[in-house]
Amino acid sequence: MIKSLRDYREITGDKVISKIYQQTRSLLGKRIVHINSTLYGGGVAEILNSLVPLMNDVGLETSWHIIRGNPDFFIITKKFHNALQGDRINLTSMKKKIYLQINEAFSAYNHINHDCVIIHDPQPLPLINYYRKVQPWIWRCHIDLSHPNQELWDYLKGFVLKYDIEIVSHKNYKNNLPVDHKIIHPGIDPLTSKNKDLGSYDIKKTIKKFKIPTDKPLITQISRFDKWKDPAGVIDVFKKVRKKIDCRLILCGSMASDDPEGIKIYEQVKCRANDLVEKGDVILIASENNILVNVLQRESAVIIQKSLREGFGLTVTEALWKGTPVVASDVGGIPLQIIDGKNGFLVDPKDSDGFADRILELLKNPKLSLKLGKAAKEYVRERFLITRILQDYVMLLNEIL
Repeated sequence: MIKSLRDYREITGDKVISKIYQQTRSLLGKRIVHINSTLYGGGVAEILNSLVPLMNDVGLETSWHIIRGNPDFFIITKKFHNALQGDRINLTSMKKKIYLQINEAFSAYNHINHDCVIIHDPQPLPLINYYRKVQPWIWRCHIDLSHPNQELWDYLKGFVLKYDIEIVSHKNYKNNLPVDHKIIHPGIDPLTSKNKDLGSYDIKKTIKKFKIPTDKPLITQISRFDKWKDPAGVIDVFKKVRKKIDCRLILCGSMASDDPEGIKIYEQVKCRANDLVEKGDVILIASENNILVNVLQRESAVIIQKSLREGFGLTVTEALWKGTPVVASDVGGIPLQIIDGKNGFLVDPKDSDGFADRILELLKNPKLSLKLGKAAKEYVRERFLITRILQDYVMLLNEIL
């Protein structure tokens, strides 16, 4: 069912809802289009699945288009994604050619007659080259740009410079471009199947369906199977914890259509943890099931997020919203969400012993877990819900339109 802004009143309060409606009055009937690379899998698609209907609900005529790429294109743009987070890349003329060809081909059957264009991440970034620009164009980058590969960044900057505004998730991602910058923190939709409250029947049914044993504490990381999420490092941490307290690890991640590396990483992790998988001490789940994610985040004793790079980390936000204690890397956008020792724990991603110690501390101290979880939920309510994202976009569109 399509949600209305009014559906969020009980969560946000009336003042927030009223303010958004008031701020939208001068934008009624304006046509907005979002363009990204995938309909499902990953935080960008999740945000747009909620944001676009809400923008329409408040009076903005908002469309959402998906760039159509072939496997070669997505292999290349995945390499771009990794390089923007610091990896090396062999930036050949063939990679550039395929990158541009897909964008040019897409422009031939993707008409833009909107009042504002919002491009998400690098995949559709060059589209601006193939249209007569008669409206503001915004590039919304969700990636950690604090340490990009310089060769690739110099190439992509040529496109970014044509945009009117660049939106990033953190002040450290600005990169000193001579383009107006805005910071919009991502957030979650508390009314989706992934985040809504669940009754005991739904929880028990899902646990049974996916054959998840609950005879010992669950430690869970929910992320794409991506090297930047360091699933191998999570297994190493689990082995340290398991020496002190008998527990079980779940690694749950979806396979996004624009991420061709996911299956490869999954197989590598499965091989690395093969003996633990056979014993049932490590459970690997590659499934796009939001109810399952919701249940795991509620039923786990600890949620871990051992990212090496992280643009923001919506899986952290989701777990915090459910009042589950989180131990996460002190990188990227995660410290925006966690105040160490107040609503969760932050650890250097290279410090496996530190991760293990914090997890053990929570497993041994249920009162501490409860205290951190309660503070975490309120922190998300105030700062990281979809209603706040909507309000940020409305304020930005008021400025430029």
